[in-house]
Amino acid sequence: MAAPALQQPSFLLANLKVDSTTKPFLQRCQELVKVIDDYTAKELHLIFPWLVESVFGSLDGVIVGWNLQFLQARSNEYNIVMDFLDPSGPMMKLVYKLQAEEYKYEIPVSFLPNYPLGQHVSSLDNAYFVLVDTYLKYFLPTEGSVPPSPFADNRGSVSPPAPRAPSVPFAGYGIHSTSLLKRHISHQPSVTADPAAQEIWRSEALLQVFVEIWLHHYSLEMYQKLQSPQVKLALLHYRLTLCDWLLPRGSLYDWLLFQETFTPTEEHVLVVRLLVKHLHAFSCSLKPEQVCSSPSAHSHASPLEEFKRVVVQRFVQQKLYVFLQHCFGHWPLDASFRAVLETWLSYIQPWRYTGENTNPQTDQNKGVPEKWGLFVQENLLMYTKLFQGFLNRVVRIDLVNVKNALMVFRVAKVFAQPNLSEMIQKGEQLFLEPEHVLHHRQHRVFLTPSHGGSFLSARQSVVTDRVFRVKSHVYGLEGQDCQYKQMFGTELRGAVLKLIQIIAQARQTAKRISDHSAEVAANNSFMSWFGMGSPDLNYTFNGGEVDDTGECVKKTHEFLERSLDYLCQIFRLNAGQLSQLMATLGSGQDDGNSRQLPDCVQGENGLILTDLGRMQIINGLRRFEIEYQGDPELQPIRSYENAVLVRLFFKISSLVNERFGGHMEALCSRPDFLGRLGRHYLASPEVKADGRQRSPETRRTAERNRRPRLSLRTLASYRTLLMLLFLYLFGVLFSFGPISSTLLILTGGFLYGLFITLFGDKLKSQ
Repeated sequence: MAAPALQQPSFLLANLKVDSTTKPFLQRCQELVKVIDDYTAKELHLIFPWLVESVFGSLDGVIVGWNLQFLQARSNEYNIVMDFLDPSGPMMKLVYKLQAEEYKYEIPVSFLPNYPLGQHVSSLDNAYFVLVDTYLKYFLPTEGSVPPSPFADNRGSVSPPAPRAPSVPFAGYGIHSTSLLKRHISHQPSVTADPAAQEIWRSEALLQVFVEIWLHHYSLEMYQKLQSPQVKLALLHYRLTLCDWLLPRGSLYDWLLFQETFTPTEEHVLVVRLLVKHLHAFSCSLKPEQVCSSPSAHSHASPLEEFKRVVVQRFVQQKLYVFLQHCFGHWPLDASFRAVLETWLSYIQPWRYTGENTNPQTDQNKGVPEKWGLFVQENLLMYTKLFQGFLNRVVRIDLVNVKNALMVFRVAKVFAQPNLSEMIQKGEQLFLEPEHVLHHRQHRVFLTPSHGGSFLSARQSVVTDRVFRVKSHVYGLEGQDCQYKQMFGTELRGAVLKLIQIIAQARQTAKRISDHSAEVAANNSFMSWFGMGSPDLNYTFNGGEVDDTGECVKKTHEFLERSLDYLCQIFRLNAGQLSQLMATLGSGQDDGNSRQLPDCVQGENGLILTDLGRMQIINGLRRFEIEYQGDPELQPIRSYENAVLVRLFFKISSLVNERFGGHMEALCSRPDFLGRLGRHYLASPEVKADGRQRSPETRRTAERNRRPRLSLRTLASYRTLLMLLFLYLFGVLFSFGPISSTLLILTGGFLYGLFITLFGDKLKSQ
């Protein structure tokens, strides 16, 4: 590469593009570092857009990028990438160089990256997650201050961008300018006078970019209800204009439909949780004297301390609430919802990130400190509205599944923390205060988190009236016309009682499955290998998922048991009320009925599942005993059977049944001893066991499969063949030939059938 003084910027970019396709990754990074060090901002500003696309990929997919989400620590390029993209590395040095010269780039908000469909991160130790964590710790430190800019030109350190014009009506989801980098939070003109304030704007900008990238995906309708009528009209006009300009006519509807149906991936939610946890730790690192100081002392706090005070409420609360609410309503009803759940629980428990080393069990008994009451009140909807959304989900999932039971347990345990329910009730009482309480503030406007000046502006007098705070929070997120449902009101209490009944039913089902598994394990012990165990070929299926056996079922029972206790603590249900609920449950479902089929009606061609039956199956309350009830001879060949013998014996038995089927039916229909003996040898196992129908099937199919027939398939089993081999070897020891041994075996089988025919009923009655 030529010397910097002799090479034109256009040739520099062209050479870098050529090198990106021909040279190894390590050499390309080394040359990029050299270029960033040697060239001036005037020459570098042309390569910056290309470099961003080279790292993160292009919108059209032509440039793949470095695939940070798939780059693991064990790969050779990992350390190279981490050094290059480090907050104090070459990439950020280039950013600081360009910022010092006030170069700006148009980045339309519509270009914000969406998570690639069909791609999944294999683990959380990839370069993407590690870099996010590194940047958060660097620009939002929990200890010390933000490191100064490593680059300074002759004029000094990099200064913050110009303040936003006051004519901008609001900053939000729809009506921001087309360029993200022009959307700066307003700063007072005096901000550049404070050296510390000059560094804080970088932290603020980073957080704003992260929030815009990760939390802007939600439905247009949900966002519109957060705004005033004037804003709704302007928002609609802007969106339609933008869509008409950016997209072809035919794709406008598809784009709007995508916005309405967007569902983030599990990895997307996990990185949001990483952001939430770090912001809580960052906010909780506020010095105690700053937390407890008087309002007049706030103006003397450092910009970083001021930032910590307002970072969660002003920058994250609104968009995270809408994001979580969207996930609660659109996420599939499976165990992957755990990522969303833990993100929610992380946000509503900021006291977990205070940095104090406490025993979790002791902390659970200690309860929530009183100082967090204000946080609970100012985030009331995060507790109450999302709890209602969780209730709507949990009544539709199978609680016998251990992963689903764990989610119920996690939520119940969090809300059962001492003092938390009282804090929520206090917040609801404040919100329900009559409007005349605020008569002296009628000139005020309920502020939303997206309104107001920067945290660096002169602080207004602290509002001591918590009624105003709570109402401002609720109306800011749900709109002035919201219909608030109390978490401890009559309607929600009824939903909780319904959930308690479902949990109790699922707990009984889990216990029944556990008992059945133990019974099956006992019946299919080592002795069953010799033909003395259960002949049921379907015993391994329990109606649940594969992992709902053994220890998992025991854990399910434990999770549900403790969830019941926690819910009773939260909603103050005494032992008498719980016993009454259990009695109501027990009266409608005894042990005999618990083994019934789901609710069905008898149709012309068999059983038809009702809506109640579907709900019983979804919640694991009842199930079909899934067994093969077709022709036993047509079952798939098992691993313990010889395929050649199965096919051979099937042909032989089919010929016999086809020729003598009528005689077999006549024999088995006789009421005398010969009829009973014929039914023992010729009737199908399903008819011998019981005549009841255990799954939906047509009557014609059931009647055809229950006809008497000869079945030789048992002889094709390796277990039967091995037993016959032992019997023949045993006969050899007593000098019996093959024919004699065969006659003895047939005689023994006949005598065994004769014995069962004569005394089988008496043995069963005992």
